[in-house]
Amino acid sequence: MKVNAGSKIRNLMGFAMKKMKEPTIKQMTWNGSGNAMNKAISCAEIMKRKTKGLHQISKVYYRRIEEYWEPKIEGLERLKVNRDIPAISILLSKEPLDSTELGYQAPGSYNAFWKSEEQNTDKPAKKYSYGRSGPGGDNFKKREKKRKNDFQKSQGEKQDNPKMKKDSQNLRVNQQSS
Repeated sequence: MKVNAGSKIRNLMGFAMKKMKEPTIKQMTWNGSGNAMNKAISCAEIMKRKTKGLHQISKVYYRRIEEYWEPKIEGLERLKVNRDIPAISILLSKEPLDSTELGYQAPGSYNAFWKSEEQNTDKPAKKYSYGRSGPGGDNFKKREKKRKNDFQKSQGEKQDNPKMKKDSQNLRVNQQSS
């Protein structure tokens, strides 16, 4: 499947999912370059989620494009420009692929990192609330208030310490005498 920057993911996925469900189709390649790379990756990831058990090999490379620029002033030669544009090819296969190949991902390995991370911790995973937690949100204001109170308490404890008072008085005396 060749993905262009103007391609609609919905249209690409509709066609690709129908094709992948056919028993004769064993593999599919998603190709995108330049601004279409992110769409190609998104389409491949959506297909992996909807069609379980797909093996993947990803290749990132540069595509060389030759452009010819016509001069605005007559009498000048046209200019040939070579541009290297980043591109990606993602091969998805129902059948096993060479696992030693660079860029290989086994089926279901998209969350292997997170599973191993959860197994290493003794505590349950912390749940984050994204609603109203940013600057100006209730949770943000509560955290700021607690941080401010903790800071003021720590400053108050330092001032109550007689040694700290003595040091600060000596500092003032030393500053005045110099």
